[in-house]
Amino acid sequence: MAAAGKSAKKENKRYIPTKTSFTSPFTPKWSPLPQEDMHFILKTLKDNFVSIGLEKKEPKVFRPWRKKKKQESAQLAESDLPVNQEAERENTLKSGWTDVAARRQMAIGINEVTKALERNELKLLLVCKSIKPKHMADHLIALSATRDVPACQVPRLSQSVSEPLGLKSVLALGFRRCPSQEAGVFSDVVEAILPRVPPLDVAWLQDTTASVTPDENRGQKRRLETEPEEGTTSVCSTALQPLKVKKIVANSARKGRQKKKV
Repeated sequence: MAAAGKSAKKENKRYIPTKTSFTSPFTPKWSPLPQEDMHFILKTLKDNFVSIGLEKKEPKVFRPWRKKKKQESAQLAESDLPVNQEAERENTLKSGWTDVAARRQMAIGINEVTKALERNELKLLLVCKSIKPKHMADHLIALSATRDVPACQVPRLSQSVSEPLGLKSVLALGFRRCPSQEAGVFSDVVEAILPRVPPLDVAWLQDTTASVTPDENRGQKRRLETEPEEGTTSVCSTALQPLKVKKIVANSARKGRQKKKV
């Protein structure tokens, strides 16, 4: 009875970890892209990749699953080695991107695009609408807005671009900045797509310089420092957004992994 009482007390005293955080009052959203612009962007990208011949080739290598028989002699095994090595060399030469220089001017995938945006290396960003879960690409909106990089969400981007590139999926596609326009392989494509990219609408990064009115009469004497300026009053009057406290409680019914005794 005493042992049962002690175990019950331990279960009651078990600590359940919780994580407390604030919810954001803003919901990041991509600006809608018209259907005509979507078809133009997809067609321009696909035609360019096909004309350049940019593709990732991955030759299929069939590996024997069966183990070699013990009765095979050592001479046969040695004779097969040079043939297998030559086949592997041919596969390594054929595999990879057809144009490495063009591939270096692109950023493919969410991780590569995020790193390129943080380093301010992109001049255009296209994100596929089929990303699941959707919040995986929400951080790209703020990153693109703070870096002044035109970005938009293009439906069916992965479906139309992954096949000519020889990839399974292309959830995010970015084009890097080049030191000169002549060296850029995709400079013409970017210039054609940029006018059709809608501007990003980020609520917490609105431009406040428009509300500040500069002095028209610059020839007059400077105002005293104690006098308040008329234009700056609109900037200071900002409204606070409501926040909510969010608590994440761990599942108490979930059993942890038991350590194996060695």
